[in-house]
Amino acid sequence: MQLTLSYLIAGWSGFFVMAVELLGGRLLAPTFGSSIYVWGAIITVFMLALSIGYLAGGRLSMNAPSVRKLGLILIVAALTVLPLLLFAVPLLDAVANAIPDPRFGSLVGATVLFFIPTVFSGMISPYAVRLIVPDRSSSGRHAGQLYFVSTFGSAAGTLLTSFYLVLILEVNQILIALMTISGLIGAVACLARGESNAQ
Repeated sequence: MQLTLSYLIAGWSGFFVMAVELLGGRLLAPTFGSSIYVWGAIITVFMLALSIGYLAGGRLSMNAPSVRKLGLILIVAALTVLPLLLFAVPLLDAVANAIPDPRFGSLVGATVLFFIPTVFSGMISPYAVRLIVPDRSSSGRHAGQLYFVSTFGSAAGTLLTSFYLVLILEVNQILIALMTISGLIGAVACLARGESNAQ
């Protein structure tokens, strides 16, 4: 059960991150446009936040790792998206008024909205690696499998969001759906019975 949930959470986290990143372009466009500057700002923020999340997740996994804690990280990542639903427009308007340059304004706006959710999402894959690796001799194979699942999830999230979801749903509806699925998967993991991987 722990193994299955670890792979499921890693795959869904990849989907979640890319879906939110693409929706970020939609959220910033009315205020800052959709130029290469805006997309450069969004991608930069996501990459930096993920890198910090990887470090934090790896370090957190050293302290009594469990699938329940992994589920809790996923739930927190989902909850940190909530401000996008409530405050995205006024926050972006305030940033635009303070920083009219679309390059730096979009960079600050993307940081305010997406940095924290992406940090928590980035924590998931290295934490999950710790849970699925039974011994050092097979660590490379298991890590490769997990990052395959995570990256496949990212590709699926990119394709489904850009090709289908944005055509049939509003941005806020997609965000609510993403948060709900994350919460359900995280809750299942939190309720799962399993031993900590103390290796």
